[in-house]
Amino acid sequence: LPFLCQREKKREKMISSVARQALTPAKGSPRCIQLVAQQARLMSALPSGDSEFKAKKQHREMHSTPYRKADAAPHATEVVEEEKKELSGMAKRFLITAEVSVSKIFPAGFGWQSFSILAEKAGYEADTMAFALTTGFGDALGVVMGHTAFYGAKKALVDSSINMKREAHTGILLGSAAFCSGTAWQPLVDALQGANLSFMGVFGGTWVGCGTAFYLGLRASRTILSGYLEHVHEPTYENSKNDASLSVAIGGATGFFVGTDAAYLPDQNFLIDVVGIKDGTPDLLGCAIAGTSTTLGFASAQTGLNVVFPAGKCWND
Repeated sequence: LPFLCQREKKREKMISSVARQALTPAKGSPRCIQLVAQQARLMSALPSGDSEFKAKKQHREMHSTPYRKADAAPHATEVVEEEKKELSGMAKRFLITAEVSVSKIFPAGFGWQSFSILAEKAGYEADTMAFALTTGFGDALGVVMGHTAFYGAKKALVDSSINMKREAHTGILLGSAAFCSGTAWQPLVDALQGANLSFMGVFGGTWVGCGTAFYLGLRASRTILSGYLEHVHEPTYENSKNDASLSVAIGGATGFFVGTDAAYLPDQNFLIDVVGIKDGTPDLLGCAIAGTSTTLGFASAQTGLNVVFPAGKCWND
């Protein structure tokens, strides 16, 4: 560029010199011609607009900073903010996990066990449909009542902006799905134990079977209830993914509930010393142990989902 600038300046000087010679009048020329020639020489000595523009442009090009990839890299503050968002998202996941465990999962196990006691006192055998429906209703009732009571207390004590109508509709939706998984639990466990499966076989089969029953019940409930309850969304592809991940965690709760049966293969039952309900256990204590087992199973399964699922992909995001 410096070399080109020097050539350009030399060329302009040569042109200016030739022009001055051409515009210099011969001796003896009339006075008017001499005046015109003098004015022309003055004009030619002034810098032209084009040459001045080119010079400025060349100057800018010579002093401009070239683009570097490093300039496009995020600043350190932006990286820190992104990390804070991820941490806050993980904290939110575990907070919701805790809330759901307290408001729905423990009441579900407590309700199932309570109604199993009522069913036995009513004369229903454990292998009858009446027993299954009764325990399923107890499971659903525990979810609806626990959810409504929890968020009613939270609204009164912590967050007055909570919409209780929406929470009531949500409780009904989840309770309807819990009725399906709660009803399926005893017949499914009886079938798996009747097939002489190991404890882990019954544990895993119950997890998958009841988790699937909860998912199907949730999708069916969305289809039916969305036409009557304004805060229940109709089934879509997006909420199907959320329903599926939630159902996996619910399956974990039902699988751990198998551990309350202290009579089936006690040597293989790794949960017997934690949540096993043995003969002679008081009814109220047995209900509390049942709720503890479902809470432990849900929290264990959901912790895995919280860690594994990318941000924005799990049901509790």
